[in-house]
Amino acid sequence: MPSIAELNIYPIKSCAGIRLNTAVLTDTGLSAGGVYDREWMLVDEQGLFLTQREYPLMATIRPELGSEHLLVHAANMTALQLPLQLPAEQSDDAPVQVTIWEESFLALDAGDEAAAWFSQVLGVACRLVRSSVHTQRFANQKWTGDKRVPTRFSDGYPILLTGTASLDDLNERLQQQGRDALPMNRFRPNVVLDEMEAYEEDYAECFEIGADIQLRPVKPCPRCPMPSIDQLTEKIGPDPLDILQTYRANPLVDGGITFGMNVILDSGAGHTLRLGDEVNMQIAF
Repeated sequence: MPSIAELNIYPIKSCAGIRLNTAVLTDTGLSAGGVYDREWMLVDEQGLFLTQREYPLMATIRPELGSEHLLVHAANMTALQLPLQLPAEQSDDAPVQVTIWEESFLALDAGDEAAAWFSQVLGVACRLVRSSVHTQRFANQKWTGDKRVPTRFSDGYPILLTGTASLDDLNERLQQQGRDALPMNRFRPNVVLDEMEAYEEDYAECFEIGADIQLRPVKPCPRCPMPSIDQLTEKIGPDPLDILQTYRANPLVDGGITFGMNVILDSGAGHTLRLGDEVNMQIAF
């Protein structure tokens, strides 16, 4: 039976993740210690989101959970402290407009200190924003059907799930070409399952954990060049897409190269996932 092998959140979009032993399920994705997945995001002076695609150094910006702050670390910088509790005088009184892809919406600016810190790290003027009650974003209902699924600053869906066997299969193909195996962090999943066949997650109708939790795969995840970026060093190496495209082009997403499944929560908000939890996978027939 499949079980949970990894749990990850990425508090700041496109920055380093945090590996967890437990995570709380919410409608907008995983959370831990009062911090939500993709709760913060960097934007340029026009409010357009920044990612590792343009700034690979973002991979090395490392958040850390604290009791009252999210601590953010970068080389040769004093750690930045982001308060988890919004000050009353800033509680969503001054939202700013930001854009992910072609979608614009409101978010909360995290202030000048954070903007100066990140601008110094990346060498480009930018600001940090935080999701708020003004952030009205929903996953594409083409894939979620009648269900309106909220998400924070993810590219489109609240949870990304994949399997260890899928990465093993890719790595075997890479090594046959004389290339190095890749770690799972190149693909930035939230939930990783083991004890499945390679790409079996593609064919799941739902994943049930215990009596109360049901996760539903809704869309294969098309991949961008980010898996070519070493998440520890920011160095850009060979892009695995050239191997993936030989067998992972998916007609469901107009021939996009897919790895992993975008998942939504059908039931179980407020419940906790734990490493080692057994998962009952229902296959779609």
